[in-house]
Amino acid sequence: MPYLSDRSSVASALTTSTPTSSAGGRPRDAVREGQILATVLGMLADTGYDSITFEEVARRAKASKATLYRRWPTKRDMVVAAVKAGPSSGHTQDAIDTGSLRGDLLALCRRLNTTLRASDGSMSLMLLQAGLEDAELCEYLEIATGPTGARLPASVLEAAIARGELPAGAKPFPYEEVTGSVLLLRRLNGLTVDDAYLDTLIDSILIPALAASAAPASEPPRGIFSGAPASD
Repeated sequence: MPYLSDRSSVASALTTSTPTSSAGGRPRDAVREGQILATVLGMLADTGYDSITFEEVARRAKASKATLYRRWPTKRDMVVAAVKAGPSSGHTQDAIDTGSLRGDLLALCRRLNTTLRASDGSMSLMLLQAGLEDAELCEYLEIATGPTGARLPASVLEAAIARGELPAGAKPFPYEEVTGSVLLLRRLNGLTVDDAYLDTLIDSILIPALAASAAPASEPPRGIFSGAPASD
């Protein structure tokens, strides 16, 4: 399924998927499920994660709460399903492994940038806010969609250290604090993010910062995209 550029195309794409089966073996109505997930995405963009309840989704989508609960046991499951079917629909669950740190970082940045630009800016902001309000949602998204690009997978960091591209003790903080923040800011301001920009970001900021992260003896704070950063 292609990446989606606006909310109307999100709704269209969600309602044209192949029918699936429920746990009891009964075929699901793919069109109806797509309409419900499009409603969830619309609420996420318009009013935020906190506003999403089974009652309100059922009201807006003209569905019964029982229908929603049969498909998604929790609100988190419902939101992850909507994101997976919409902005993250082009993701694979394959690990990022290009054979070099630079290649891995470029693949992660491309993935995150494409996801951010698959929805309007308000949805990107609200999804970030949702992750801050529900740290486990970040984990669910990473598992359900594959590497999102918002985080630096441990496997990428460990492989870079093993290849000698980063010193032992390098930490993911610089990537997780900087990458999502700058790509989101550029998205919101309509600024270009092409491979030339990503090359510069990786070579001049991300790789040097990741290398420098091994030096401090103390544990760094959690990056804003790493889940549950400290708040005031």
